[in-house]
Amino acid sequence: MTTSEKIARRKLTLLELAKDLGNVSKACKIVGYSREQFYQIRRNFQTFGAEGLVDRVAGPKNPHPNRLEEAVEQAILDYCLERPSHGPVRVAHELALKGINVSSGGVRGVWLRHNLATKHERLLRLEKATQEKTTVLTSEQVRILERFSPEFRDRHIEAPHTGSLVAVDTFMVGTLKGVGKVYLQTAIDCHSRLAFGRLYTNKLPVTAVHLLNTDVLPFFEQEAARIETVLSDNGREFCGRPDQHPYELFLQLEGIEHRTTKVRRPQSNGIAERLNRTLLDEHFRVMGRQKWYESVEEMQLDLDKYLRHYNFERPHQGRGMEGRTPYQVFKIGVVEIKIGEEKTVPEAA
Repeated sequence: MTTSEKIARRKLTLLELAKDLGNVSKACKIVGYSREQFYQIRRNFQTFGAEGLVDRVAGPKNPHPNRLEEAVEQAILDYCLERPSHGPVRVAHELALKGINVSSGGVRGVWLRHNLATKHERLLRLEKATQEKTTVLTSEQVRILERFSPEFRDRHIEAPHTGSLVAVDTFMVGTLKGVGKVYLQTAIDCHSRLAFGRLYTNKLPVTAVHLLNTDVLPFFEQEAARIETVLSDNGREFCGRPDQHPYELFLQLEGIEHRTTKVRRPQSNGIAERLNRTLLDEHFRVMGRQKWYESVEEMQLDLDKYLRHYNFERPHQGRGMEGRTPYQVFKIGVVEIKIGEEKTVPEAA
């Protein structure tokens, strides 16, 4: 019970006691009120009922007529957010230089209404406002965060099922004597890590299309799967005008969405980049020291053998693979798609 409620109950006891005794003076003497207070209490009770027994604070009910304007009050609050350690006199002087006339007492009145009377309270307000402020990071700041923050390092490419996202990339394997530079076009299913690769002597849009049309799409069709999205960098062999570029047109004809990574951000296509490193470490750098290649066709034969081992025999240690081969995960992802499609088909009436 609050103090106001206790006082109201005491006043009600006074009125009831005076009625029972039939003597106002005696009732006032017992409860501790004067006769003048008794008649005032009875008048309020008869006029306002039980609410009349609650003490009312004297003073204006609405904002004081001499209260500062909202614009001036907001200027004081804004300044104190920038300089929370300044006192009321300093604030008044600083605002006067900006054409806002207010006394130090007016500044303090604003602080009291907003619970900012002490420097500690104003500093806490500044801390809270800083926490709620949205900061736009520069590219350099984002790069540093991604390098040192585990929250950024642990981000992964999400591919819920087979064919939901296929990453493609091009990198130079090396130089073959009498042939020239040799480039490798790669494609990898981000869900199962099933990989495809083909060697070329150039990196043109035609070679990127050739890998998809010759190796990737036929294998997906054979396994009753489809590719939904292709992820590539912004290389000329992948990107161009949608109505003229061969790669863009091919993807449109096949009904495949084309997504690109951010410029100068190879980690955005990390699965394809990791495949390139694996091919270099486990195949090209090993075979290059065991055999003397004279043509791209010879290199392609050995690459095909390694990719068969990679896809069907080699246990994969990547995220979510759990030591299974890419083909095992590929088949499981296809089955999950079919189960999901069956659940979405409405039952016959």
